[in-house]
Amino acid sequence: MVEATRRGFGIDIGGSGIKGALVDLDKGQLIGDRIRIETPKPSTPSAVADVVHDIVTQAGWDGPVGVTLPAVVKKGVAHTAANIDKQWIGTDADALFAKRLGRGVDQVAMLNDADAAGMAEIRFGDPVARKGVTALLTFGTGIGSAVFQDGKLVPNTEFGHLEIDGHDAEKRAAASVKDNEGLSYPEWAKRVHRYLTVLENLIWPDLFIVGGGVSKKAEKWVPLLDIRTPVLVATLQNNAGIVGAAAAAAEGIQH
Repeated sequence: MVEATRRGFGIDIGGSGIKGALVDLDKGQLIGDRIRIETPKPSTPSAVADVVHDIVTQAGWDGPVGVTLPAVVKKGVAHTAANIDKQWIGTDADALFAKRLGRGVDQVAMLNDADAAGMAEIRFGDPVARKGVTALLTFGTGIGSAVFQDGKLVPNTEFGHLEIDGHDAEKRAAASVKDNEGLSYPEWAKRVHRYLTVLENLIWPDLFIVGGGVSKKAEKWVPLLDIRTPVLVATLQNNAGIVGAAAAAAEGIQH
C-alpha cells in the first residue's frame, strides 16, 4: 500500500505579488501550479487578507494555512512592515487571517518571509547548510535574512536593513533596485558584494544561501561575488517561502 503524500498549504506575501500553493511536505515541492495575485495597493491588512482568502478558495484547500509576511512576526503579531502598508505594524496577523479564512487561530501559522524560506532550505536544500552558521538572504522587493546555527533558526533577523555607506542596504542591493535603476548584472553584483562583505564581517557565517526571484539567474551574478564565505544558490529558489510556510502550518511551528 502506497503511503499518502503529506500535504500542506503555504502563502508567501511579497511587496509585488502574493503567491500560494499546495506543497508536498515530504519532498519540499509544489503540487501543481502556484497561484499568484498582485499585491493590492495600498497593501493594508484587510486588502491582503482578501487576496489570501481568494487564493485559498481558488485552491480548494480546507486545512491549516501557513502565511509569510515581510515583517518581524512575534507570536502572530507583525511588528514592522517592509514593502507593505504601515497599518500592518501592531496587527495581530494570526487573528486576522484566521477570521478571514474561517479557521481557528491554531490553524494559521504566521512567520517572517525570509525565516520561512530559510526553514525550507535547511530542511530540503543542501545538507551542508545544517552545520555551523548559515545565513539565507532573499533578494526581491527588499532583502530578507534568516540565520541558523546548526539548523536551528534565530528568528526575525533584519539584516536587509543594515546601514551600509549611509544607505539602508536593501535600498541599494535589493533585486528591485537592479530593475528600477536599470543596472546590469555586473553593476548590481558589485552592490551585493559590498553588502555581503559587511555582513560576513559582522556575523562570520560558514555559508551564505542566496534566494529570491533573482536566484533563477544566479549564473549571471553569483560567480562575480568574490568573498571569503561560500555562497550557495537556494535549491527551492523563489518557492522556498511557500514551502516553509506550509511546513510551519502543518507542524505548528510559530515564532
